[in-house]
Amino acid sequence: MRIEIDDKSGFCFGVVRAITQAEEALGEGGTVYSLGDIVHNRVEVQRLEQLGLRTVTHAEMSGIAGSRLLIRAHGEPPSTYARARELGIRVIDATCPVVARLQRRVIQAHEAMKTVGGQVVILGKRGHAEVVGLTGQVEEPTIVIEGPDDLRLIDFERPIHFLSQTTQSIALFEELGAEMKRRAKNPDAVRIDDTICRQVANREQYLTDFARRFDVVIFVCGRKSSNGKVLSEVCRSANAYTHVVEEPAELDPSWFEGRQSVGICGATSTPKWLMQQVAQKVAEITGNVC
Repeated sequence: MRIEIDDKSGFCFGVVRAITQAEEALGEGGTVYSLGDIVHNRVEVQRLEQLGLRTVTHAEMSGIAGSRLLIRAHGEPPSTYARARELGIRVIDATCPVVARLQRRVIQAHEAMKTVGGQVVILGKRGHAEVVGLTGQVEEPTIVIEGPDDLRLIDFERPIHFLSQTTQSIALFEELGAEMKRRAKNPDAVRIDDTICRQVANREQYLTDFARRFDVVIFVCGRKSSNGKVLSEVCRSANAYTHVVEEPAELDPSWFEGRQSVGICGATSTPKWLMQQVAQKVAEITGNVC
């Protein structure tokens, strides 16, 4: 059996940057707190916990006054930084530069829409850390949509500035943008502002081609990964024999019966070392070598 790991899968720049900053801070000694999981991958979080990283919620910030707090790649609203200053918390800001740029664009979009009585709309997952950080940049409400059914939330009589969470599907963004223009009283008053990270988005076509090359595809990602859900569906659309696992123990030997090739890939929140462990387990199950 041929077993191949996708060399383009794995941590994106923003996640690598956040983990590097966490490891550097931990190397100074003592505990470092992360506001939410530093990455949506349970196994990688556990590895960092062994080095001294502790995950806390916003509600727990008051209990870590004077400590070091890492803002993960997803970013945070200004209110979080203000609260940290009040508590004497030293912030290690690992917000992804792509997300930080989008936060500024959200502010600018609201300023522009104020002058014309318009609305700001973001394609994103409600409750996702990045989306919470984006909508929290301003006091004015931002409309968050997840799919076509949510278009009912928009007033098509008014101007629209449409943006996206950085890890959303380009195809979905384009589909919704086109539908907004179709429904709008004045299509010219609908601004489509593609803010999807290309390091993430460009993986869609690549993974489509990758998945088609194998009899079986094992997609490795954390259960909480928004990007993992998008990219695993890309693989499944290209290859019906796509299975999603979080760790090697979840592999089912029956998946490989009668198969001659296995492709292993993952999300932008999936570490390379974990995909390598999955490949090794596949090799053990099938009696092959990678």
